[in-house]
This record gives sequence, C-alpha cells and structure tokens, in this order.
Amino acid sequence: MAKTCVLTGGGTAGHIYPALALAERLEERGWEVLYAGTPTGVEARLAPEAGIPFQPFVASGFDRSHPLTLITGIVRIQKSTLEAKRWLKQVKPDVVVGFGGYVSIPVVRAAEQLGIPVVVHEQNSVMGLANKMAAKHASAVCVTYGQTCSCVPGGTRAEVTGNPVRSNILSATREESRHLFGIPEEATMLLVFGGSLGARHINQALVALKEELLAREDLYVMHVTGPKELEATKAALGLTPEEAKRYIVLGYQDKMPQAMAATDAIVSRAGATSLAEISARRIPAILVPYPYATADHQTTNAEAWVESGAALMIPDAEVEGEGFRRAVLQLVDDPALRQQMRDAAGAADSLLAADCLADTVCGLSAS
Repeated sequence: MAKTCVLTGGGTAGHIYPALALAERLEERGWEVLYAGTPTGVEARLAPEAGIPFQPFVASGFDRSHPLTLITGIVRIQKSTLEAKRWLKQVKPDVVVGFGGYVSIPVVRAAEQLGIPVVVHEQNSVMGLANKMAAKHASAVCVTYGQTCSCVPGGTRAEVTGNPVRSNILSATREESRHLFGIPEEATMLLVFGGSLGARHINQALVALKEELLAREDLYVMHVTGPKELEATKAALGLTPEEAKRYIVLGYQDKMPQAMAATDAIVSRAGATSLAEISARRIPAILVPYPYATADHQTTNAEAWVESGAALMIPDAEVEGEGFRRAVLQLVDDPALRQQMRDAAGAADSLLAADCLADTVCGLSAS
C-alpha cells in the first residue's frame, strides 16, 4: 500500500515551491501526497495546479502594534488544530512535513498530538517563527544552510539538505525559452524581479538605467515589477513601441522557469527559493536583499553566494546609487565575468536537495 505524506506551508511562494519540489520526488517513489494550506493563500492555487489534493485550514499571524490580533490569531490556530486533527485521523499520513508559514502551525501541532512523525524544512538562514515552534517536537529538522543547525533545539536531529528546486526550473531549455519570448540566441538577456510581491527600489533603479541599457543594441531586458508596481513602472519607463521590443515589462511572470532558462544575468531579491533556483541554473546574479526580512535573513542568505563569487550584493538603500549602476552594466557587458560567476556557482549546488529531503521523509516512515 502506498505511503502518504502531508505537506503544509503557506504565505509566500518561498514556502510552497520547495514543498512542490519534494512532492515530485515522493510521487516518483510511489507516495501519495496531500497539501494543507490556507484557503486564500497562493498555495490554494499552486498545489491543485500541481495535481496535489488540497485541504484548507484558516490561520493568521498577528500585528505587534495591535494586541487583539494576537488573541484572534491564537483562537484561529486552536480551532484549526482541532480541525486538522480530525482530518489527519481520516487520511492517516505516515509523515507530515512543515515548510513554514502560520498555516503549518496547526497541522504540525495536530500531527504531533497524534504521534505522526514530523519533518520541518527551513529554507532561510534564520529560522522562522512557525518552524521554531514546530522544531521543538519534530523528528527531524532539515535546513538549507549549515549555520541554521545552531537554531535547532538540542536533541532534535538536524540535517543540511539544501533547498529543493522544482523539476521545471531545471528542464526548461535556453533554445526553446528564447524562442518563446522572441529573444535572439546571440543577444544578451537581463532578467529583473523582486519576488512575488515585486520591489519598488529595484523597479525605480531600473527605470533610471533604461536609456543606458537600451543603448546596448544586443541587450534584452525582462523586468518583472510585481502586480502592484506594474502601471507606475510602465508610466515611468515611457517605452516607445520600438523600445518595448527589447524591454519587456510584466507585473507577474507565470513562465519563470523559461525566463530563467533564457537569461544571461539576473537582478533579484535574496529569498531562499530564488537563490536555490538561481544556483541550480548557475545564473550570474546581483542580489538586493529585502531589508525588512526577519533578522535580515535575506542578507545572510546571500552571503554564501557572494563569498563564493557566484553573485554580487547591493544593499537596498544603495540600489539607486552609482555602485548598483556600475554592477548592472558590468554584468551585461562582460561575458568573461558572467562565466567566472557561473563556474563559482557550481560550489553552491541545489540539484540534490529534493532527493536529500525525500530520503529523510522516507527514512522516518520506515523507522
């Protein structure tokens, strides 16, 4: 009889995509996979799109400036824990894997109460609140960065697995992707994105560089602004129809695997999933960490890539300055630099992370 795994996590794509990557590996090994998330989160769309049965549970965080939200958040989690307990009794999973986000708290808590083995996966260098809570009673905690092992409670098994990457990130080819976007093979392409929500400072900095970028006749730019920033960025760029052939502006890119396969260089935030995908494709990158991330973890995330020579890092406060301008223009102008960075990225390999995490899950079910 096939074994069953429940995956849970939500809030941002950074929690969900690694879970979907693990689901692919478990399904290849004959497992049945279910997903528990919030009814309104992006996971409610992404899990069913991946063919994974989805079970919604309500959960929310709290605003420190409004103490009442802490009370309502706790009440929601307690109610969802009871609901998750009833659901888990029905589906009888062999293992539950939590990837962070508030929705993982009631599902993991219910699993612990029922004696179901729990694996926690932390994508970032600094462990999030939900994973900290789950790690206290987990059978294993899997991390992306070795330094995060120090955050794992004593007595809990910790493993460095890396951050799983979806197979479609790796399977997209440069030739097919360039044909899809209408970008000549011999051209240089720069991909710019700020994560699922976009990044205003990055958008403004690229607007200021538009003329210099388009002065390079063999350069194409794909600029993903984030949905809320699209119209303002398009207005600020003021692209002519001719310029728009080489400067593509999108609010959201639902073909990100192909965009990454087509590009020669990237400007992005330093979220854990973005970094894992950039690393897997070995794309030269300029990283602009989100400065308000918990414990500034995006800066910590990026440091290993910068130290290895696979990426450059510019603080958010300096992204509209001369240093950022020089870095972007050097990256698009210097093929030798890009090759050097691609070679360095080989040391930060995320290709085996999904299999390593799957091995841990399968090992627990066998014990």
